[in-house]
Amino acid sequence: MQIIRADKRQFSDMGWLKTYWLFSFSNYFDPNNMQFGNLRVFNDDWVQAHAGFQTHSHAEMEIVTIVMSGELTHEDSMGNTIKIKPGEVQRMSAGTGIEHSEMNRGDEPVELYQIWFLPRERHLEPSYDQRKYDLESFRNALVPLVTGDESDDIVTMHSDATIYRSVLDKDKTLDFHLDEDRGAFIYITAGELQVNDKVLSNKDQARITGEVDLTFTANEATQFLLIDVTMKS
Repeated sequence: MQIIRADKRQFSDMGWLKTYWLFSFSNYFDPNNMQFGNLRVFNDDWVQAHAGFQTHSHAEMEIVTIVMSGELTHEDSMGNTIKIKPGEVQRMSAGTGIEHSEMNRGDEPVELYQIWFLPRERHLEPSYDQRKYDLESFRNALVPLVTGDESDDIVTMHSDATIYRSVLDKDKTLDFHLDEDRGAFIYITAGELQVNDKVLSNKDQARITGEVDLTFTANEATQFLLIDVTMKS
């Protein structure tokens, strides 16, 4: 288990955007922090009011956007205009190439996580999927938000990974089994979580490999994301 504390994240302040890059991204390059399995990017973003990411292009990447507060407006070259709100999750398959923008058209900042995965196959047609989840369903459970498996109930993507979200009350416990050749990436979004014998605080992350049984215990009211990814190249 590798633990990276919150103050070790790479921070960038662009005025309109305050962001923490958990992996090498943009002008931050660390050859020892390029990816974790097929998880390539995890950005913890705050977009200021009436600002955002102007039209830009992507290709050959599965891009997941999770809005924690505020409202983000997505527009793309497929002709879609979509709002993403708390409890909603969007997956965009960039595939052979897509242009899009993500703007905060509201009066309050937008807090979001943008998470990129390497696709299991290339040259896909660009596409997207978006669902709304009941925020109360996350309480004291590990709820899958996005998966590379076939599913009619949650957002699907073209990558061997699953993103889970949990909101744990104090002293509540959950168990998770990590299979061989898999990795678990954990990001604490609020609170303090004990993972087996290690303690993670707000905005800490853990990267775990190897077959292992994990026990999560909330030392206080806690929220976190768990990403189960393949470690096979």
